Amino acid sequence: MQTSFTPEQLRDPGLAAANEVLRTCVHCGFCTATCPTFVLKGDELDSPRGRIYLIKDMLEEGGPPGALVVRHIDRCLSCLSCMTTCPSGVHYMHLVDYARGVIETRHTRPWHDRLLRRLLAALLPYPARFRTALRAARLARPFAPLLPRSGVLASRMRAMLALAPERLPAADGGMAGKVWRPEGTRRFRVALLAGCAQRVLDPEINAATIRLLTRMGGEVVVPDGSGCCGALAHHLGRHGQTLAEVRANVAAWTREMAGEGLDGIVVNASGCGAMVKDYGFLMRLEPEADSAAKVAALAMDVSEALLRFGYAPSRPPAGITVAYHAACGLQHGQKITEEPKLLLAKAGFRVAMPAEAHLCCGSAGSYNMLQPEIADSLRERKLGNLRDCAADVVATGNIGCLTQLAGHGLPVLHTVMLLDWMAGGPRPAALEAAAVPEPEGEARAHELAAEAAGQLGG
Repeated sequence: MQTSFTPEQLRDPGLAAANEVLRTCVHCGFCTATCPTFVLKGDELDSPRGRIYLIKDMLEEGGPPGALVVRHIDRCLSCLSCMTTCPSGVHYMHLVDYARGVIETRHTRPWHDRLLRRLLAALLPYPARFRTALRAARLARPFAPLLPRSGVLASRMRAMLALAPERLPAADGGMAGKVWRPEGTRRFRVALLAGCAQRVLDPEINAATIRLLTRMGGEVVVPDGSGCCGALAHHLGRHGQTLAEVRANVAAWTREMAGEGLDGIVVNASGCGAMVKDYGFLMRLEPEADSAAKVAALAMDVSEALLRFGYAPSRPPAGITVAYHAACGLQHGQKITEEPKLLLAKAGFRVAMPAEAHLCCGSAGSYNMLQPEIADSLRERKLGNLRDCAADVVATGNIGCLTQLAGHGLPVLHTVMLLDWMAGGPRPAALEAAAVPEPEGEARAHELAAEAAGQLGG
């Protein structure tokens, strides 16, 4: 693609990087077939190719972005399916994230849009604040029918209330500065990104991850100072907040690397993993560039870690069929496609893949609160494909997908919880709630234990 930036414009290193991405695009249009918003809308401007033209014009012209540009960039999920499809290697992620930063600084949104985005950036990355917000949402839910039937603000408020869980699990008690020792001889040492929203919505994911890794001979540490990966702020175009959150993590993990050392930085939320693996690019112009690049090189999804360090089940196969939902941050952002399925099969599960596995479920960080209509349509499409698998349970590797798909008649849980169960951990509560049958051996063991308890009681 031809661009016409002036030499003065190209002195901006961010714009220069965007120009390189733009010039890689050959406008072939392959990306349109796998873009969720184009599949739904059929509008060229809601495809990656269309957005690339809009971004090019916006950057060349300078000045405040127009409403048309903002609307179609906002509708992008950042699922990165286009990057998997593109034959030319267009790094769309870097381009659209740069465009979001430009929009955030040069465009004036309606007051309610500005307020909501500030609230999301101020609440979601901080577990204590997020927990308080979810409690408030639970109290407000009965009043949802009083909201207007139309309007952007009302639809967003309804979406947020609907996503808030009926019950919150108990808090994890804080993880910063804690170390979990291995069972037996230490074979490896890793840092765990404990995350932010996931700690509130489903702390059992971190617990299962730690149980698995320590059982395999790993020492697991959550260093003081580490927190949100920065993705939430980054996708909202909040560059300053993003850099602050990334710097904190880089500093915390660098101290740990210089101390007892690290064999990896394990991430069990796919979107966060894609973000941390991009720290080298994000911090390329900052004083911490070298440290950030080293951190990015150590980052690994939990599925990569389990395969690297030798996951092995200890229970007999459960006889359960698992529909595997490939989270976008894994399959498109990190190009991890086979590892989770290999682990599930190794654990004795029958693995089923839904149709249109490449399409996003509509979660996409805060997208399902900012673009609820598109997010709802994608969720219903994804749920239909998952139901067609006739599986007992759905497994995925991202807390956003779990939240988006939960509560619609299918038990949905993190892949690591199933793997932990098969390696000696507790049976996931989601299976109990959905009345998924226990393996015959375990069911009989529970019966004998109950009989013994009854005899003792008698």
